[in-house]
Amino acid sequence: MEGEDRLVSVIPVHFTNALEPNLHLHQFPLLTRPLEVPPSAAASGKRIKARLKPKVKRLEVHVPVDTRPEVWNAERSKELGAARVEDDKEKNQELPKVKQREGEEPRLSEVRMRSEQVPQAGVYVLGVLREGRLHLHPISETHQFRPTLTYMDMYTRKTRRTRGDDSDEDDGPPPDPDEPAPAPVQKKEKKPAGDAKEVQVAVRKTAESQGLQFQGGLTQVRRDMLTMIHAEEDERWEDFEYCGGETSEANEAFEYVFSTSFQELECKTDIISLLKDVPGL
Repeated sequence: MEGEDRLVSVIPVHFTNALEPNLHLHQFPLLTRPLEVPPSAAASGKRIKARLKPKVKRLEVHVPVDTRPEVWNAERSKELGAARVEDDKEKNQELPKVKQREGEEPRLSEVRMRSEQVPQAGVYVLGVLREGRLHLHPISETHQFRPTLTYMDMYTRKTRRTRGDDSDEDDGPPPDPDEPAPAPVQKKEKKPAGDAKEVQVAVRKTAESQGLQFQGGLTQVRRDMLTMIHAEEDERWEDFEYCGGETSEANEAFEYVFSTSFQELECKTDIISLLKDVPGL
């Protein structure tokens, strides 16, 4: 039998909420890459921008695109840039106008990452070890960021209007070449019309508790969804300065995570109550 677990070290725990409620957890689909300006965009002086709609708690981070010819299609960026301008006007999401040369077309110059707030299961905290002490700070909100591609819908509509196709029907994906071709559908021959016959039809009113109330419920849900969408579109964006993780502003804010107080806190929860509140135990 293995020996009993032995105590290796004791780490003092410090707790502070100096940044509450402004400490958020932001998740980006970047895998192992940092959120930073590509070198080609940084060379031209472009920076990451951010904006916020405080009432609906919606954030956007605008990252300049990598404009190297081997990874970027300049002509396509003009088409998508014009579609984004129209999409912004339609949704009341216009950015401050940037000076352009006479005759210059708008271009798709940035990737917009839009947030979606995620409910927190329990209490999230940020923990940092410094000088043998564990410093904890509560996280108020969690947001997941994804690229917003709503301008593609506008581009598709413009393309259809150019082709003269106003239909919104989708023919679906192309057939799989490995699957056998479907058998041709034979047209049914029309049967000769016979003598007209009299048919009696009885109509019975459905109870309100069955059909009508259900339909009204769906209508109300749809109205509530449209109201939320319009309220978000009508709220104006507030611009914020984005500071990277290595900037002096970020380092100054990071220092507030560490508690400078050595006052001991009294724990008012016993171990049994604590274990009962842990899901899965």
